[in-house]
Amino acid sequence: MSETLISGIRSLGEDPDQHPIDHYLQYISQLKKWSKAYNLTSVTEDESIVTHHLLDSLSLLPFIQGDRCLDVGTGAGLPGLILALARPDLNWVLIDSQIKKIRFLHHILLELKLENVEIVHQRVENYLPDQSFTTIVMRAVTSLADFQALTAHLKESDCYLLAMKGSLPDSELAEIKAMQTSVNRVIVPGLDAERHVVAMH
Repeated sequence: MSETLISGIRSLGEDPDQHPIDHYLQYISQLKKWSKAYNLTSVTEDESIVTHHLLDSLSLLPFIQGDRCLDVGTGAGLPGLILALARPDLNWVLIDSQIKKIRFLHHILLELKLENVEIVHQRVENYLPDQSFTTIVMRAVTSLADFQALTAHLKESDCYLLAMKGSLPDSELAEIKAMQTSVNRVIVPGLDAERHVVAMH
């Protein structure tokens, strides 16, 4: 499993020596353990968790802007927690409305001693932070138009919205209003499926 992770990180153009491999593996172990009771993920095989969750999350690294980031509907911390591990210089807020996922995230924060992550148990439309964000990410939670609408009150003027999608969402792209948009195809090592990052600015 660690070999798949290391080679995958290298394939993403990253230096594995600059990544907390042990923390990634610890996260996988805890995700599998907690999923038995909390059903956090339907992906249960080690190699598949590496490709479908960790490497998929890390593929977002080149698109992150600024140092104050929000992960909407983070679930088990994907992608925000993984990105926070990868880049300890970035500050992340992970928000989700489901208490079982929030409990898991609090446990992981204690296990991994993460200091650059804040966890919020709330619906994003009701979230009123003291500061706005430079990057807001979403991994297959809702449509692009809804993502735009739900986060409108949270953005700085130069904020980037990053939506992780599978196949190219042409119909969703047509619904986006008044934002510069780029669609970026990403290759996730070991994952035989389409992946796109839609960046809205």
